[in-house]
Amino acid sequence: MAKITASVYTSHVPAIGAAIDLGKTQEPYWQPVFKGYDYSKQWLKDNKPDVIFLVYNDHATAFSLEIIPTFAIGCAASFAPADEGWGPRPVPKVIGHPELAAHIAQSVIQQDFDLTIVNKMDVDHGLTVPLSLMCGQPQAWPCPVIPFAVNVVQYPVPSGRRCFELGKAIRKAIESLDKPLNVQIWGTGGMSHQLQGPRAGLINKAFDNAFLDQLIADPDALASKPHIDYVREAGSEGIELVMWLIARGAMSDVAGGPAPKVKHRFYHVPASNTAVGHLILENK
Repeated sequence: MAKITASVYTSHVPAIGAAIDLGKTQEPYWQPVFKGYDYSKQWLKDNKPDVIFLVYNDHATAFSLEIIPTFAIGCAASFAPADEGWGPRPVPKVIGHPELAAHIAQSVIQQDFDLTIVNKMDVDHGLTVPLSLMCGQPQAWPCPVIPFAVNVVQYPVPSGRRCFELGKAIRKAIESLDKPLNVQIWGTGGMSHQLQGPRAGLINKAFDNAFLDQLIADPDALASKPHIDYVREAGSEGIELVMWLIARGAMSDVAGGPAPKVKHRFYHVPASNTAVGHLILENK
């Protein structure tokens, strides 16, 4: 039986990808950011999964305002790095896992969640920056990746409760596959940041760390946080944090198992006018 062994949470700041690609990771400004992922890189090598289910948001590359799926699962055999206006990032092609992706789509849709099935798309920094942070600059990513895109760009966006319940459905779907796959689920985006308007550059350390505390200890209550709280306290782009609730909802304790083990926690500001948050939880 397939199982989820761990969840990983991380920001996906585009400037982080640029710093990696341009060889700036050891510069004084960037060094503290990347040092926070040293443990994580080794952890991933020591706990290499068979598949990563990666929750992220597209930034108007695969999807424009013409078509806006709330939840979209990538079922293709591969996904190319997207050109976001300055050429694709020099990172490996993402290899998918069509069998597991199709199985998850079938199961989750039968659990009454409407998913958009995507058989061809490019993946932008929302997906490739987390992989770079956790894997460095390999010739190939360490395992297949299933991209799962969530609309947190154009309102209406899904509620935290909806995302949390979706995570539960994804866990059931994965565990119903009769193959011994070790799956990790990653939630990406956030933390507090705003990219436009009078509050551009907003960072709320207190909110971010309280969010991490509650994500670990009481995710069910956190799932009830309304959108306006994210926007008011964490900035307009802070709403990306609801995607972390998908990954958290897929953990075993939510279904009555033991509390997960916190393997690593990291927080740093600033990184290109945003806060960087990171967490690794292992199922017991």
